[in-house]
Amino acid sequence: MNLLLRDAYIEDCERVLERWNRITEKAGVEKRFTLPSERFNRNQGVFMGMPFDPQGKMVSRAEWDQRRDTWLPSVEDCAYVQSLMVPVYEPGAYASWIAPPKKGINGKPVDFEYVKFVRAR
Repeated sequence: MNLLLRDAYIEDCERVLERWNRITEKAGVEKRFTLPSERFNRNQGVFMGMPFDPQGKMVSRAEWDQRRDTWLPSVEDCAYVQSLMVPVYEPGAYASWIAPPKKGINGKPVDFEYVKFVRAR
């Protein structure tokens, strides 16, 4: 069942990437988005812990260690993303990485207080 779900997820991702590639191609961008090989950076299964590049070619452990941060997010990349994760609790306010919606849920205004925070005594 896990493999069936994974395959369906991959197909969905491929459809999205094709859509993005059509959009970027129309904009004159030659670079194409692709999914990495199923062998790349596996943490479980047959290819777990084995050094494959994003195209699925086996590389030496030394090459993997040298190129890992060009293929995957580095420690610095993760720290930067973590620095963006600042919670926002004010009604009608949004975190910097979230675009405000055009309308609220169920016809409510965008700034409707969907969740009420109560202070513990």
